[in-house]
Amino acid sequence: MNIFSHVTLGTNNLDRAVEFYDAVLSPLGLVKDSITDNNETVGWSWAVPQSWPSFFVVLPIDEQPASVGNGTMVAFSAESSEVVDAAYQAGLKLGGQSEGEPGQRAQYGPGIYYGAYLRDLDGNKLHIVYRASE
Repeated sequence: MNIFSHVTLGTNNLDRAVEFYDAVLSPLGLVKDSITDNNETVGWSWAVPQSWPSFFVVLPIDEQPASVGNGTMVAFSAESSEVVDAAYQAGLKLGGQSEGEPGQRAQYGPGIYYGAYLRDLDGNKLHIVYRASE
């Protein structure tokens, strides 16, 4: 069993967020597969094997503006350092802001830990990481 059911981030512009996350998550192998009837929630999951959506962006249910949490971050796994680079570049191309260029992060323990950090269009911090044994 996975430790997480899913991750949800708020947005103030769902159309813009969907375009951003389609570009960032596509290199990681996630596909958009869930849109609620009221068009207020969009979800992505792994294409193979098909599974319950793992990541959502939503218009907040309380109708208050979405805002970011200090110290909050969502990390996505990548299959290679090249995939980290592709996802990071896709995010920057659509207006995301760099929070740490792609590179080896030796401080996170033994083996290969290659990651990049960026902020989405609503300011949420994202981490894209490739891990491998040496």
